[in-house]
Amino acid sequence: MSMINANITEIQSVDSLNIVSFDFLGTTLKMMSLDLNAEMQVGRKVVLNVKPFHITIVKEFYGDISYSNKLNAVVKSCENGELLSSVKLLVNGVVFESIITKELALKMELKIGDNVIVMIKANDLSIQEVLND
Repeated sequence: MSMINANITEIQSVDSLNIVSFDFLGTTLKMMSLDLNAEMQVGRKVVLNVKPFHITIVKEFYGDISYSNKLNAVVKSCENGELLSSVKLLVNGVVFESIITKELALKMELKIGDNVIVMIKANDLSIQEVLND
């Protein structure tokens, strides 16, 4: 699981739906949530996580897409197994892992040093921990 240290910058709420914005090293990330506990307040530091199967890798992209979170990354490693590939991506000094099919990793010709875009849907981002100030 990829762990992301971030600060809560905004919370928008309508009924039980919440859109929480975070600052991750100068980049805004957004998360959708149906439940927020009382600790969730603007200014709090949190650890976010995202599962490797929920990280999309884009090598060349032009246009709009319905992913709230887009981060520039560099391929750090790509290990191919029998069916799946584990791709380690470096984003602002933080390592993210994406699990994709081996077939797609080979088709994309992912190599160490490639510049890619990491995309994460807002509903795939979650809070692992609220940190004490």
